[in-house]
Parts: sequence; structure tokens; C-alpha cells
Amino acid sequence: MVFCNRFGSLLRHSISQSSASKRQGSMGALLNSIRYMSSSKLFVGGLSYGTDDQSLKDAFASFGDVIEARVITDRDSGRSRGFGFVNFDSEECANSALSAMDGQELNGRNIRVSFATERAPGPRGGGGGYGGDGGYGGGAGGRDRY
Repeated sequence: MVFCNRFGSLLRHSISQSSASKRQGSMGALLNSIRYMSSSKLFVGGLSYGTDDQSLKDAFASFGDVIEARVITDRDSGRSRGFGFVNFDSEECANSALSAMDGQELNGRNIRVSFATERAPGPRGGGGGYGGDGGYGGGAGGRDRY
């Protein structure tokens, strides 16, 4: 089901791009979208705050050609959020990296490696605000107290 949803959204995106630009390479855009649907992108969780893009790439480079390695950082502080993504040039490389690296130690922390999944479209939770009580009084402020 996830595959079908992802394929549909990529197909719609490719069609909208090609109809907007009316260029001859629309078939190339579609094929490029399909290429990125493969499972060559890994999610890496539990990263040490000292891990940067280069050290993440170096840790996974022995499994194949790493296209991109990115540690996700907080937009305000610039500090690592403790997870990242590694993109390989092939599914086989990603599979071998997942098998070998899941649960292994990297920079003093045991990391979790899995195939990356597309985020669900639509509004994201979180952000500022005053919670559900309008910002006044001693209410929970939108937080659970469990």
C-alpha cells in the first residue's frame, strides 16, 4: 500500500512538472522519479550529537557508493537531532549496510538502521503556540501529564 501511495504521488508530481514546463524530457522526469522509489535510502537513528555528515558517510562508505549522508539538525540551534539519512546508489548496497550496521556502535552510541519511509503529507504537529487552553491559567498547556 505504501508503495502504491508513493508511486501515485511521484507520478502526479512528474505529470504536473511536465505539463507546467511542456518540455520534451517529461519521460526522463518520470523515469527519474521511479528511480528514487527504490529502497536505497536508509534512516539512521540514535546518532551521537558529535556525528556529522562526513563521519556518517565514512561509516557507511565501505558498503558501496554513498550518494549522500545527512545528519538532521535543529533549525534554531544547529545541533544534531540524533538521526540522519544515508542514500546509496543501489538497493544491494543499502541492504548490506542495513544488515551490517543495525545495532552497531558509531561514535559511542548503538545506532538503529532501517529503510527510510516517506513522511505522510499534510500538516505536521509541533511548533509554538500556547496549547489548548489559550495560554492563560494553570492548565496543561497542551501537554500530557502521564
